[in-house]
Amino acid sequence: MPELPEVESVRRQLAPELTGRRVVDVWWDAHPHARLSDLDLLTGRRIEAVRRRGKFLLCPLDLDEDGHAYELVLHLGMTGSFRFVPAAAGFGDLTHVRVRAELDDGQALLFRDPRRFGRASVVPAGDYARVVPTLARFGPEPLSDEFDPDVFAAALARSRAPVKALLLDQRVVAGVGNIYADEALWLARIHPASRRVGRERARRLHAAIRSVLAAAIEREGTTFRDYQMVNGESGRNADFLMAYGQGELPCTRCGTPMVRSVVAQRGTTHCPTCQRR
Repeated sequence: MPELPEVESVRRQLAPELTGRRVVDVWWDAHPHARLSDLDLLTGRRIEAVRRRGKFLLCPLDLDEDGHAYELVLHLGMTGSFRFVPAAAGFGDLTHVRVRAELDDGQALLFRDPRRFGRASVVPAGDYARVVPTLARFGPEPLSDEFDPDVFAAALARSRAPVKALLLDQRVVAGVGNIYADEALWLARIHPASRRVGRERARRLHAAIRSVLAAAIEREGTTFRDYQMVNGESGRNADFLMAYGQGELPCTRCGTPMVRSVVAQRGTTHCPTCQRR
């Protein structure tokens, strides 16, 4: 599933094309299991910006005729991607299109999602609890000033859950998933199953989270199978991974074979020498 760097890379390509554009017409797949809702509210509205919160994209809309503010909430799920096509081309040559939004500049934005785990919903601005409750509970953005190292250390100290589980929970820090949890824990030399992370190690992990996310954004994310940017290109970060997916390969820091395990019900890779509990 795309994580913060992948979603941020998509945001950076969507923003200049969508900001200020008015939605002329909307079609969406009415499949009962699709996570699509209230998209009719997009018609006639101008998209004011394209922002990101954790792994979600948030597009505030201009006020409706009654002065109400709404947002378009987007989530890529496991297989979601966006493409622009000329509006006259319909769906172009794309399959598995779940949403098509025709814009006032003659383009149409298509949301493809073969496995239907993605999200496209219009909600009252800032009111996420009913439709996307996970988003309502998000912790601080890891690359913002709100992600304070002392507050982070205190949150880890209060819990006895495995540290990787806390990183995946989204309430301690938003946007970190399986890939970058493994990467940050390797960089900070912390075992993913550690249940006690002292202040010094917590501060090291805080810095590692910021470092691996910033580097991955610069490389436009990590592509293994499904993730693609709006321009159809893949992210370049896969060749730089030190831990995730490196099971049985030598640790690039000490040479010990990396070990695969399961932590917080997710496949996990760590170095048994560098990352002790």
